[in-house]
Amino acid sequence: MEVVAAALNSLLAEPCRLLVRSIYSRICNFLRSRKNFIDLQKNIKALVCLRDDLRRELDENERHENLPRTQVEEWLRMADGLEVKVNALPSGDGCRLRYKLSRKLVKLLMEVKQLMEAGNFFENMLVVIEKPKTGEHIPSPSIMGQKTASQNLSKIMELLINDKVKRIGICGMGGVGKSTLVKNLNNEINKMPSAQPFSVIIWATSSRETNLRRIQIQIAERLNLQVKMEESEERIAIRLHKRLGKERRFLLLLDDVWDAVDLDLLGVPRPEDHVGSKIILTSRSFDVCRMMLTDTNIEVNALNGEEAWELFCQHAGQVVEAENIRPLAEAVAKECGGLPLAIIVVGASMRGKSMIALWKDALRALQRSVPLIKGIEDKVFNTLKWSYDSLQDEHIKSCFLFCCLYPEDWAIDVHELIRHWFSEGLLDECLNYEELENRGMAIVQSLSDSCLLEQSMFPNTVKMHDVVRDVCIWMACSSQSRYRSLVRSGIDLTWISEQEFLCSLKRVSLMNNEIESLPDCTVKCAEASTLLLTGNHNLKIVPGSFLQGFQSLRILNLSGSKVQSLPSTLVQLGELRALLLCHCFCLTELPSLEGLSKLQVLDCSGTCITQLPSGLEKLTDLRQLDISETTCLRTIPSRTISRLCNLEFLNLVNTAYEWGAKGESVEGQTPFEEVLCLKKLVALYVHLDSIPRLTSNNINWSRRIKRFKLFIGEGARMLYRRVADYHDNCVIINRLSFSQEWIGGLLCNAVSLRIHFCEGLNQMLERLVIDSTKVGCFAGLRSLKISFSHSTLKPTPGGCVASLDLLPNLEEIYLHSLSKLESFSDFGYFLGLRLSRLRIIDVFSCPQLKLLFSVADTGRTLVKLEEIRIESCEMLKELFEYPNSGQRLETDCVAPNLRVLKLKNLPNLETVCRHNESWQHLQELEFLNCNKIRKLPLTTQNEHSIMKVSGELEWWNRLEWDSEDMKRRVKNHFVAVDRFGQVIDNADSII
Repeated sequence: MEVVAAALNSLLAEPCRLLVRSIYSRICNFLRSRKNFIDLQKNIKALVCLRDDLRRELDENERHENLPRTQVEEWLRMADGLEVKVNALPSGDGCRLRYKLSRKLVKLLMEVKQLMEAGNFFENMLVVIEKPKTGEHIPSPSIMGQKTASQNLSKIMELLINDKVKRIGICGMGGVGKSTLVKNLNNEINKMPSAQPFSVIIWATSSRETNLRRIQIQIAERLNLQVKMEESEERIAIRLHKRLGKERRFLLLLDDVWDAVDLDLLGVPRPEDHVGSKIILTSRSFDVCRMMLTDTNIEVNALNGEEAWELFCQHAGQVVEAENIRPLAEAVAKECGGLPLAIIVVGASMRGKSMIALWKDALRALQRSVPLIKGIEDKVFNTLKWSYDSLQDEHIKSCFLFCCLYPEDWAIDVHELIRHWFSEGLLDECLNYEELENRGMAIVQSLSDSCLLEQSMFPNTVKMHDVVRDVCIWMACSSQSRYRSLVRSGIDLTWISEQEFLCSLKRVSLMNNEIESLPDCTVKCAEASTLLLTGNHNLKIVPGSFLQGFQSLRILNLSGSKVQSLPSTLVQLGELRALLLCHCFCLTELPSLEGLSKLQVLDCSGTCITQLPSGLEKLTDLRQLDISETTCLRTIPSRTISRLCNLEFLNLVNTAYEWGAKGESVEGQTPFEEVLCLKKLVALYVHLDSIPRLTSNNINWSRRIKRFKLFIGEGARMLYRRVADYHDNCVIINRLSFSQEWIGGLLCNAVSLRIHFCEGLNQMLERLVIDSTKVGCFAGLRSLKISFSHSTLKPTPGGCVASLDLLPNLEEIYLHSLSKLESFSDFGYFLGLRLSRLRIIDVFSCPQLKLLFSVADTGRTLVKLEEIRIESCEMLKELFEYPNSGQRLETDCVAPNLRVLKLKNLPNLETVCRHNESWQHLQELEFLNCNKIRKLPLTTQNEHSIMKVSGELEWWNRLEWDSEDMKRRVKNHFVAVDRFGQVIDNADSII
């Protein structure tokens, strides 16, 4: 019996346990059913909101290419299904129903939470899409005062409001002012009030060799769409068409059209099918306009005699009023044929010249004709050739001729251009880097002043007008030219014959083509000094025999090609001064450079090299080295960089190499101290993992560096992926915890300081204050931004404060997400700031901020302050703390020159300023979610200067006014917005 009992016990024990566990689970589920039901309702609401957000982002933003769309759509389907299941649950509170639903509630709640977790992952992958502005200002000469041009502009403006006109053609000869006219049109539309006729205005430039993809890329960039290199024209067209279809009305300004552009292939909706949208194109050919199905064409004619003379006088200056000069000046102006391009060029070239002989010589030059060129091209070419002949010296002329090597309508990077000039020997090699930059900028300005170059739409770039470039190529390709050139850039070449390479050539440009292979033979270009193969994305191999034909080569530019390696014959180019391999993404190694003893510029940025080329340390003439964006370069051997004794420019941004301090780096690796040994270095761009330990000797080094960007700390390399502006001397510090580090040595020549996600800022500031007695202030610093920190930014009780203004020339300060900042004045007191030059204060998300600025203690005012922007500071009650009645201010107003005041999400702000504060220059006010503000800072002294007041309608209707007249006047400038700051249409009828 005992055996049977034991057997039964073992058989029944496990089922009993499971039964008890199941009963217990059911009881728990039943007892928690009400709570589970509430939790389920709460979670399903959150899930529905997340689902709607994701669905809206997918529908509205085409740029979310990083999202796994198939997985997201499956997630959305599952979310829809769960919502249906939850909504289908029966309601009621009976015990039987609760028991029946208890297990189902647990299961549904678990499913909702799991789906929420997956949805949050997708949401974190979203990229914030910036909505493009309606229009962009395009730099252009004004046509104000030019009667004919102004009339044409008025005509176009009238056609834009004519619903029957969808396509407008602007026609005329080259250089007559078609582009200038349409640029002025663009800028005039941009000046219109917020209710613009178009939701987006797009400017795109075609060219003589129509390149559909290039036009597509311009339109895509304007719409904030990314275009991948491998993306086909058909795919881009589909995306553009879909994106433009979402615009209320678009205006496409298509400039310099030489051949008809198929809108369907381009990806632009036909304006006939998109209500209110229009297309304006400029062309030299009426046939092109007709083929583009324009509804009406406007011909831009040359200026009449009076307009031409007035334009000439504007550019030639007062010298034309001299009695003995005027007849000659009128004759010179007449020879320009009323063509604005010619008038501007000739007038600028003669500006200030008072010698009669110069005017007679100019007139004679303009009157001469070239038999080979007929018609208007004769006069334009001769005019521009004469302007070229009037340049100061042969070096500047050669610099100008070099510009024609770039493709048509190319935005020429000024720094790259100067580097080319220097490498070809057009600039004095005795000049140091900074002097070369200054000299190069002076030449660019000289060419721009003579209207041979013009400003591009992008910063630090210039471009050549297509007619000017045609003339330049005509001169450079002449057999008599000292710098005879072969220019085949930007024309979609896939190959080039060896017969093209003549022995008399000095410069060869095959930029931005589709060349796949070069002649595998020794070409006869023994005198050529420049070879530009930039932007040939299909070029993978440079034959060694091909390079052997360029024995005098000084510049070899392969940037943007797909070359994987360079031939060993490269070292035979003994005259080479510049080897430029920027963004050769497939390049993994370089041959030994030891034989290139005259090399002065080496650019390997954006390549995949894993180590520096051998022999680099022996290039003692090297002056510029760029190895930025080399994400595979993890080693820099010791005593490599330090032996480059003539190095002046060094760019090490975004390399994989991790710099260490001396004694901490890996044996054989380069410590950062080696860079400090470079006596001639004046330009440095680098990422550092920690703040370098600068001694008193090193401070002299930091003062010597004139141009730099220093990215310091963990993740700093992710803040700025490109060093876009070499003239912005900036220090960026990210994710560091300060203890004894001293940054004063880095700020000697700094213009801008950015500190993100750093702690221990109080200790760092105190160290600056203590050492200021030795090193003085940081007079160069103009801009300061501190964000994401828990430091108080105020001195400790009894701690050190600055006795002198450490930042005497500070113009901009940005304080963002500082959780313990209580007063901007505390920070200013810490560093002794007088803020005598401060123009902008920008404060965002400082929850403990109670007061912006106190004038009660010092009596000082912010004389230069022009703009105050404060947002999301919940505890802020007042902007300024004023002195007692017995104290006096430096002026009667805290900020006498304030122009802009923007206040958002300040629920406790009760007053902006005291009642008698007079901001005479106030132009713009913005109040959003500042519901305790009852009175605007307006008086009889500034109510007429105000140009814009924006806020919510409910807030506006609660405002108190000194008079009904003031309210009526200001109402004309009021812009109603919703709580998110979006403008409310037709708000005038509601106010």
